[in-house]
Amino acid sequence: MTNDGGKWRPVLILGGLSVVLAVLVYIFFMGGEKENIKRTAEVLVPKAQPPAAEPARRKTVSLFFLSEDDDLLHGEPREIAAGPSDAAEAERTMAELIKGSEKNLISALPSETRVRQVFVTKDGTAYVDFGREIMEKFSYGSSSELAAVYSVVDTLAFNFKSIKKVAILVEGAERETLGGHIDLTRPFLPDFSILAK
Repeated sequence: MTNDGGKWRPVLILGGLSVVLAVLVYIFFMGGEKENIKRTAEVLVPKAQPPAAEPARRKTVSLFFLSEDDDLLHGEPREIAAGPSDAAEAERTMAELIKGSEKNLISALPSETRVRQVFVTKDGTAYVDFGREIMEKFSYGSSSELAAVYSVVDTLAFNFKSIKKVAILVEGAERETLGGHIDLTRPFLPDFSILAK
């Protein structure tokens, strides 16, 4: 009995190699063409540039400080970042008021004071919540306590139409006074008569 399988083995191997070669040729030419098209498309289509960041909007507010020349509150312009709400802008305004004057006026608030939060109700009452430093870092007389209260009240009411009156809180709670003289248990209406002209 003869082994005919040996005659066909080289033919089968050669046929298999031909099929593999044909597949490789197909992949080489077709795959390369797609890659060229893809690369050309990437070159021709400009990449979208990210949108330029808009410059932060600024707002000028008037801060009120004391002067050595009289008992009035004197306005000083200051820029703050604008938006997103009156409460946020009011909080930034209070932070600037605490920083003090840039024109040698006298701050009515201790420089260590923290603004914890400002929120404004629908009826136009702004609640300004200060840290305990507003009470602990300053020894108030009656006139200095009055000046501290109205520097806050008039600064907010003057700059924000939505704010009609201002309540002062300390560490999230209502206090009777800052230093024993001015009743803080009610919101204050602004008093623009004490502003220097």
